[in-house]
Amino acid sequence: MWKKYKTALTKWYRQRFASDVRQQQVEDLDIKNHRLMIRDTQYFLGRAQFPDIPEIVAVERAVYDGKTPWDAQSFANELKRKQDRLYLVIRKNDQLIAFAGCSFDLMRKEAHITNIAVLPDWQGDGLGEFLMRALVRKARHMGMNKVTLEVRMSNARAQKLYQKLGFRQTGIKRGYYFGDHEDAMDMAMPLLSADEVNK
Repeated sequence: MWKKYKTALTKWYRQRFASDVRQQQVEDLDIKNHRLMIRDTQYFLGRAQFPDIPEIVAVERAVYDGKTPWDAQSFANELKRKQDRLYLVIRKNDQLIAFAGCSFDLMRKEAHITNIAVLPDWQGDGLGEFLMRALVRKARHMGMNKVTLEVRMSNARAQKLYQKLGFRQTGIKRGYYFGDHEDAMDMAMPLLSADEVNK
């Protein structure tokens, strides 16, 4: 009798606790759409929504020479996962010009940058850096211990930005990228707590 009661109570507690954690995580990932200034230019920042997907894919196509590493369905699957994914978009004059995505693993206390792309005409204007910093701040706010990402070995410009932000190489994934099988550099950034940052 006691064993059945204990099992039922444990099951109820786990379900209740997991539900509370998922709800808190959804709230933690909430952002308010707003206007912002980056290098004296006004933009609009928002959380990616399903109607943004065609423009997100178009940005990918422009950045990756007509290819789309992720298709529309992949982005739709990501956007459905509101409890552990955050995708941000930047617009100028109602055109989506940049986006970035991140996954959050509460169990491992690890965030992973899944995507980042800026239209070629807007590269070098600080948009990629802004998006990266925003996702790192969100990861820190959520209590993550580190942020990870992969970057093409040939993408020296992105590697330089990531190093500037505090990412360091942790390994190499051979033949990682679909299509050309280019190697990926694994990078990670340990996160300091707010108390450590303020010291």
